[in-house]
Amino acid sequence: MALDNPISASVAPAAVSTGNAGFAYSREQFQQLVEDALSFAKSLGATDAGAEVSEGAGLSVSVRKGEVENVERNRDKSIGVSVYIGQRRGNASTSDFSRAALEQTVRAAYDIARFTAEDPAAGLPDEQDLASSEEANRDLDLFHPWAIDAEGAVELATRCERAALQVDRRITNSEGAGVSAQQSHFFAGNTRGFRGGYASSRHSLSVAPIASLPGKGGDDMQRDAWYSSMRAAGDLAAPEAVGRYASERALSRLKSRKIATCEVPVLYESTVAAGLLGAYVQATSGGALYRKSSFLLDSLGKQVLPDHIDIHEDPHLLRGKGSAPFDDEGVATRKREVLQGGVVQGYFLSSYSARKLGMRTTGHAGGSQNLRLTSRKTGTGDTLDEMLRKLHRGFFVIEMMGQGVNYVTGDYSRGAAGFWVEDGRIAYPVHEITIAGNMRDMFKGIVAVGADAYTLGGKTIGSVLIDRMKIAGS
Repeated sequence: MALDNPISASVAPAAVSTGNAGFAYSREQFQQLVEDALSFAKSLGATDAGAEVSEGAGLSVSVRKGEVENVERNRDKSIGVSVYIGQRRGNASTSDFSRAALEQTVRAAYDIARFTAEDPAAGLPDEQDLASSEEANRDLDLFHPWAIDAEGAVELATRCERAALQVDRRITNSEGAGVSAQQSHFFAGNTRGFRGGYASSRHSLSVAPIASLPGKGGDDMQRDAWYSSMRAAGDLAAPEAVGRYASERALSRLKSRKIATCEVPVLYESTVAAGLLGAYVQATSGGALYRKSSFLLDSLGKQVLPDHIDIHEDPHLLRGKGSAPFDDEGVATRKREVLQGGVVQGYFLSSYSARKLGMRTTGHAGGSQNLRLTSRKTGTGDTLDEMLRKLHRGFFVIEMMGQGVNYVTGDYSRGAAGFWVEDGRIAYPVHEITIAGNMRDMFKGIVAVGADAYTLGGKTIGSVLIDRMKIAGS
């Protein structure tokens, strides 16, 4: 469910210019530190070197039952240096920005490289893959510092929790509500000419109410949670909307029961379907591929999902959670079709993993960037209600527990909670079951994707219907 009621402008001021807002160091100071680190590394005899300087600051508060539990301010900074001597690499870091500490850190990285075995895949990215100055300075609207103080954050969290507790008398408790305002910036460079850095922010509001049935002695108690997380505070959902929806979810799970072991279709709510997309990324990432620890080895150009499924990647979405003009190595990011008609078009490779595979980096040191999985069969009317009708009889999962994925074999087994569906309508809530299958079969068994797209981090996907899975119940 999308909650797009913005919080009031009085607590969500418009974004300010990056400047030095809330930071102890400027971009110019960071750039000088990078230049000094690279220069010193070369003077020691390094073949190549890279350095990154970063700083983060933020505020987090939590309240429970109307009382303030925690008020935390964080501030951290770091310099990381990688030094290469031929194909030997050393890395060291420090939080001390003094000249003496910087030189000591560079020397430590250099000494580590001297005594490290050669690795044919080690080295900075090739120059042609690095982001140009124009690409590195692309403005993706990622920085929206939130000028909120502890008192204002506590007020928002209290409003959110209060709204949750007022929904129904069966909402009897709360694990608390929280507000977080975080911002950071960095600058990176290497001896092959790359220079780039930017500021970013991420703010959130969350609550976790507990529902229970009166007179049950706490035997039937259900917890659920909801949150809103955005780059800009003005885009956050209203605290009252977050609180009410979290409570509605908790209430819907009361009187949960177990079901008998069976094999039926399973519908993943959009919020948990993002995990399927994450599993695909993991299985087609360079590290898993060159280590041969993936069930999708040698899948490039092969069909691994149904022919109606596409996966698009756009690293340049304004305010996107996964947006970046370049990856962690300074390689330029690109829009691309990751999967077309179920056929794998590309992997997720860093320079290192690409060399191990005899391929070229895809600009994914640090992970995927704003993925969207879609189905060519999806229509505008494919709401969640319509997806339940397509499920007809089976299990609708809204929460997953545990890891339970073997990426070598693709075997999948995870604890789950949700609802049993009969004749296309929710019949009753279900808990304490396990759903199992194999990721290869699950991917190929996707028969429909809902129009109820939800973005979790850098992954956007609607509810997903899989034709058949095993459910271990009572």
